[in-house]
Amino acid sequence: MRKVIYSTMVSLDGFTADLKRSLDWVIIDEELHGFVNEQEREIDTYLFGRRMYEVMQYWETADQDPTIPEYMREYARIWKHILKMVFSKTLEQVQGNARLVRGNIVEEIAQLKAQPGKSMSVGGAHIASNLIQLGLIDEYRLFIHPVVLGGGTPMFPALDKQIGLRLAETRTFSSGVVFLRYQPTKQER
Repeated sequence: MRKVIYSTMVSLDGFTADLKRSLDWVIIDEELHGFVNEQEREIDTYLFGRRMYEVMQYWETADQDPTIPEYMREYARIWKHILKMVFSKTLEQVQGNARLVRGNIVEEIAQLKAQPGKSMSVGGAHIASNLIQLGLIDEYRLFIHPVVLGGGTPMFPALDKQIGLRLAETRTFSSGVVFLRYQPTKQER
């Protein structure tokens, strides 16, 4: 069965965006980008909400920009080949290798998990919070940045039940970013 992975850049105090919804605080250098590029090769489907899909649209043409480094163009090439499932009731259309989904998110993801393929990656704290509450996240990949934002978009929603996690991998980058990969020890459904 395919995994649903929540992978995100997060501040030390647990926010995925600051109070202005900015990501200016994120440190993504060549070392980190190369690591992310390798992880993206394990993915064949992104699960996006409208806002994250719109932010990520940059990558649709980034590989054509001669001013960005090769590791970023490589990410753009990887990104373009991955199917994007965009869950939105407000978008009218999506572009590139994307499909607009208005149906029940639980049913859609259950169908996707049952199909053959690589892992799926959740993009965006809002859609991820729904999946976390429904017990649909199979793995958490956190890139903890050495910054305290003091507020913003929380990585985790308020939960009725605890989620036990097992540490599966760690890595520290020269920028001070720490990667932590966790797997739930049991899912509350």
